[in-house]
Amino acid sequence: MEKKNAHYETIFIVNAELADEARDAIVAKFKTLIEENAEITKFDEWGKRRMAYPINDMHDGYYVFISFVAPHTFPAELDRVYKITDGLLRSLIINIDE
Repeated sequence: MEKKNAHYETIFIVNAELADEARDAIVAKFKTLIEENAEITKFDEWGKRRMAYPINDMHDGYYVFISFVAPHTFPAELDRVYKITDGLLRSLIINIDE
């Protein structure tokens, strides 16, 4: 029997050098995308933090954590949008049911 929904967690890092409006727009974009396709169980903006290692010569990033329940097909679409979004340094999506 195939599962219809699974519990996922995602963390993404936005370029901390962006203006506040641009950074907030990226965060809102992904929050809205997830809300339209899944049920958010936890949303937490960790804010600007020092990264463990530089990415593109940047030492700080703006971290956002979102936990959600979604159909198994949605994380692939979310990852696709992550990859084509300017201003996003890194992203990770994990299935916590496995």
